[in-house]
Amino acid sequence: MTRSQRRPRRSRGMMVTAVAALVAALLSTSSAVTAVATNAGVRADTDVYIRDYVGDAGVEPHSNAVWTSPDIKVCPTPTECAVSENPEVGSVNYIFVKLNNPGPYGSGADIGNLDVYRSSPGGGTGWSADWTSIGGVLGLSVAASGVTTAVIPWPDVPGPGHFCLLARWESANDTMSSVEGPDTVLNTQRNNNIAWRNVDSVDLFSGRVEKRPYALGNPGRETIATDLAFSDVRNGFLASGGRLTVDLGPDLYARWREGGGRATGVKQVGEYSFEISDFKQARFFGVLLSPKSRPELELQFGVGASPRKGSHVIRVNQFAPLGENKLADVGGVEYQVTIR
Repeated sequence: MTRSQRRPRRSRGMMVTAVAALVAALLSTSSAVTAVATNAGVRADTDVYIRDYVGDAGVEPHSNAVWTSPDIKVCPTPTECAVSENPEVGSVNYIFVKLNNPGPYGSGADIGNLDVYRSSPGGGTGWSADWTSIGGVLGLSVAASGVTTAVIPWPDVPGPGHFCLLARWESANDTMSSVEGPDTVLNTQRNNNIAWRNVDSVDLFSGRVEKRPYALGNPGRETIATDLAFSDVRNGFLASGGRLTVDLGPDLYARWREGGGRATGVKQVGEYSFEISDFKQARFFGVLLSPKSRPELELQFGVGASPRKGSHVIRVNQFAPLGENKLADVGGVEYQVTIR
C-alpha cells in the first residue's frame, strides 16, 4: 500500500519554489530562528522524518523505544555541539533538530512547520496536556535529499533545567499518518514526523548528591497500575561506587502500597526512600495512578568514598497498559552518568 493510499492528501497542481540557505522564520516565542537547507522545489506526497533511534529509517509504525532520538540536541551556543547537553537555567540555549529526507513513503523537497515542546522528565506523557511549547520554525524549507538542520533558540530556560523534548514536523504534503491521540508513545511510534528525547547528563563527585525529578504519568481516563523499572546498560555503576536512591514521597509511596507494595532489587533506606541494590531486578510493581495524573518522585545519584572514575548509562522506564492492555514501555529517561 502506498503512502498516498494510507494518508489523505491535498493535491497541488504546481511546483512551489523554496529559497533556503539560511532561513529566518517566526517563533511562537517571537525569537529569531535559523534553519540550514538548500534550494529546491516542493512537490506533493513528500516524506520528511525525524529519527526515533539510531538506525531508524522512518518506517511507521514501529514498536521500538521512542525517547532517545538522536536527531534532537541541546547546545549552549548557536554552533552545534558534539553531544547534547543539559540546558542552562536562565540562559538562552539552542535546540538542534535534524530532518531527514526522503523517507520510505515519498520524495521531494518540502516546506512546512517544525515545533518543539518540553515536559517534566519521565513517562506517561499525555498529548498535548503535558507538553509546553518552546518555539518552532514556520515555513521551514527541507532539502530533497540529505539532512536539514533547524536551530531553535530556547530563551530563559526555567529551573530545575531537566526536561523531555518533543519535535513535530508537518506540512500540507506530509501530514501525520495516524491521528494523534492522548498517548505520546503511540503518536511517536505511528508517525515518523514526531520524535522524542529524554536524555539527562549527571556528573558525580564525592560528597555531592545530584537530584533529578521523574514523573509517572497516566494520560488515560481510567486508573491504571504501572511499573517503574531501572537498568544499568553497562552493568558497572554499583561496582564503581555509584549509588541511586529513589524517593517516592508520601503520595507515590501510598499509591505503591495501595497497589500491593511489591518491589525487587531495592532496599528501603528511609520512610519513602529506596536504594537500588540490583539493577538486573530493580523494579516497583503496581503503582496506582488516577486518570490524567502525573505525580513526581525524586532520583538521587551519588558515589561512595572511593569511587572509580568512568561513564555509565542508567535508564529509568515506566511500564503501563498500552494498546491491547499489555504492559509496555510508555516513556523513560536515559541518564548519562559520569563519575569524576
